[in-house]
Amino acid sequence: MEDRKVTQGELAERLGMSQGGVGHWLNKRRAPSLADMNRVLVALGLGYLEVALDIRERADEETQEKSYNPYFRYPVSDWKGLCEIREERASYGPARFELTDYHAQGDAFWLPVTGDAMTAPSGLSISAGMMILVDPAIAAEPGKLVVAQWAESPQATFRQLLEESGQRYLIPLNPTYPKQLLTDDCRILGVVVQATAKF
Repeated sequence: MEDRKVTQGELAERLGMSQGGVGHWLNKRRAPSLADMNRVLVALGLGYLEVALDIRERADEETQEKSYNPYFRYPVSDWKGLCEIREERASYGPARFELTDYHAQGDAFWLPVTGDAMTAPSGLSISAGMMILVDPAIAAEPGKLVVAQWAESPQATFRQLLEESGQRYLIPLNPTYPKQLLTDDCRILGVVVQATAKF
């Protein structure tokens, strides 16, 4: 609520309930149901997240706290619609989500990797078919993997941001592809914080 600049009264109004009812939740006098928690997420503009009950095998009391691992779900986007979606903050169409234990700082989203520009002969390599999680709120610093878009291009690109002699470049991990100078007409859409492969 603090991050979204939403007051207790505003949240109560959005949920169609009394301010006192929201106050009971915030003061821990009452616990909201899973359905109520998900209504709150939608009311705060975080509808792409979901509170879910995690049922798992019981651990002994000593390891229970350490082994708890929360999961978050983020929408899967595609490369063609990515730029328009990020600008308009529109709905993602047919909802498809992927889970991760990464707690994003911004409105994170997944992208499927296509092509072999980020497939390296050795070291860090992200091949076609893998999924990358992009967080727009992370600072794009040299060394980070980023998703960027050139002003004249309708499609985004996935590269590593590096700095050489005071200039910043978008560099593919595959050495057969050319590097590109990062200019003012290119914007970083987000930093890649995770890559996963499914078998």
